[in-house]
Amino acid sequence: MADKDPRLSDTSKFPDPVYKETVLRPLFDGAKNHHVDGFRRIDRAHLVMLVETGILDRAIAARIAEALVAIDREVDPATLVYTGEVEDFFFLIEKELKARIGVDVAGRLHTARSRNDIDHTLFKLGLKEKIDVLMAKAHLLLTAMIDAADRQKSTLIVAYTHGQPAQPTTFGHYLSAAIEVLIRDIERFAEARRIVDLSPMGAAAITTSGFPIDRARVAQLLGFSAPLRNSYSCIAAVDYTTSTYSSIELMFLHLGRLIQDFQFWTSFEVGQIYVPNALVQISSIMPQKRNPVPIEHLRHLASQTFGRARTVLDVMHNTPFTDMNDSEGETQGMGYDAFASAARVLDLLAALIAQISIDPERVDQNIRRSCITITELADSLVRIEGLSFREAHEIAAATAKSVVAAKGSLVDDGYPPFITAFEHSTGRKPSLDPAKFEEIVSPEHFVAVRNRFGGPAPGPMQAALAAYRERLAAFEAEAKQAKDHEAAAAAELEDKFAALMGGR
Repeated sequence: MADKDPRLSDTSKFPDPVYKETVLRPLFDGAKNHHVDGFRRIDRAHLVMLVETGILDRAIAARIAEALVAIDREVDPATLVYTGEVEDFFFLIEKELKARIGVDVAGRLHTARSRNDIDHTLFKLGLKEKIDVLMAKAHLLLTAMIDAADRQKSTLIVAYTHGQPAQPTTFGHYLSAAIEVLIRDIERFAEARRIVDLSPMGAAAITTSGFPIDRARVAQLLGFSAPLRNSYSCIAAVDYTTSTYSSIELMFLHLGRLIQDFQFWTSFEVGQIYVPNALVQISSIMPQKRNPVPIEHLRHLASQTFGRARTVLDVMHNTPFTDMNDSEGETQGMGYDAFASAARVLDLLAALIAQISIDPERVDQNIRRSCITITELADSLVRIEGLSFREAHEIAAATAKSVVAAKGSLVDDGYPPFITAFEHSTGRKPSLDPAKFEEIVSPEHFVAVRNRFGGPAPGPMQAALAAYRERLAAFEAEAKQAKDHEAAAAAELEDKFAALMGGR
C-alpha cells in the first residue's frame, strides 16, 4: 500500500518553533523596528491610486481608510510580540484589517500588488531616509574641511611620500586634495540615491498586473522621482542596495587614509598637528602623555563602516537574478549598522578638523632637518644658470647630502657645500649669492612659485576654494530640492487619503 501523501494530512497551524525563532521572529522585529511608517505610506498611496484609477469603489476605499487609521491609533508596534499566528508584519496588518471590516473588504487593498514590490519599496524608502541623513553629515564635513583649508591656506606643513619628508606645502593645499576626494564620494553617493529613488510599486510579483494601475501616481505619492521601468528589475535588480553600500565603502576607505595621516602627524616624532585638550585623553599612569584618541576611534570606526558595507556586498555576491531573501529584510537591517557608524565618523571628523592646528615650530624643525626644499634649488639652477635638470639635480643632491651629514639646515648651512658642488660639476662659479640662495631654498618661496593650476600658491588655492564652495552649494541645493519634493508628496498623500474617509 502506497504511503499517504503527507501534504493531505498536514494540518499544522503554527510554524515550526525553530523556524519561528531563527527566521520569522527576527524578520518581524526588523519590520516593526524599521518599516512601520513605510508600510503605512504604501498602504495609503496604493489605496488612493486604486480609487483614482477606478479599480476600487470609493465607498469601499473609505472603509479601508478608516480601518487603517484605527490600526494606527490602536496598535503600538513597539509593544508587538511575534507569536507565529501570522507569517510576517504584512499579514499582521491584513489580519487587523479583516478583524475590523471583514475579509471581503479588507482583501481588496491588496489588489494589483505583492509582497515583492512592497518589500523593495519599503527598503528603498528606508534607504532614502538614511542616505539623506548621512548626506547632510557629509555636507557638514565638507564645509568644515573647506573652512579649515581656507584658514590654513598659507600654513606650511611637510608633505610626505612613502613615509618620508618630501616637499613643503600648506595644510590648506593638503586638505584641498582630501576635499576633492570627498566631493567625488558625495557625487557617487548622490548617484546611488538617484538609483534608490525609483519606485518598484506596481511590479506586483514580477510582471505588473492586468488591472489598469497607475505606477507613476503611486511613485509620486510616495515621494519617488519616478517608477522603475522594468517590472522584473523592480524585484530582481537590487543594484540600489549594492550602489548604496559601494558608495559607503569607498567614502570610508578614502576617509580612513586621511585619518591615518592625522594619526602619523600627531606622533611625538612628527608632531606637526596639535590636537587641543578637549580632544585629548590622558594616561592613567604616565602623566606626560597626551593621547589624541579621537583619531584612533575615527580610524577603527571608519574601518568598521567599510567592513559593514563590504559585508552587504559579499552577501549579494553570486545570488540569482530574481526576488530572493539574500537582499531583503535581514540583509537590509544588517546594513543599517554601516550607516550608524558612518554617522559617528562624519560628526567626529568634522569636529576634529575644525579644532586641530599646525605646530609651526615642529614644521620648521622638520623642514630644516629634511632639506625638502632642495627640489626648488635644482629647478632654479635650470632657470637661472641654464643647466640641464639632470646636472642641476646632481648638484642639489650633493648639497643636500652634505647638509644632512653635518646635521645642519639648507637655509643656514647649505651655501658653502652648494658652491663646492656647483664648481665641481660646471667648472665655474654660480651667479647665485648667499641671499638669493637662502630665498630659493626657503619653504615660503617653494610654495609661492608653485602657482600653477592646482598648486599651493595663493592664486590657485583661492580659485580652488571658490570652486569647492560652489560645488558644496550645488549639493545643498540638490538636497533641499529633494527634501521639498518629498515633503510636498507626503502632504498630498495625507490630503488625498483624508479625502477618502469622507467619500461614503
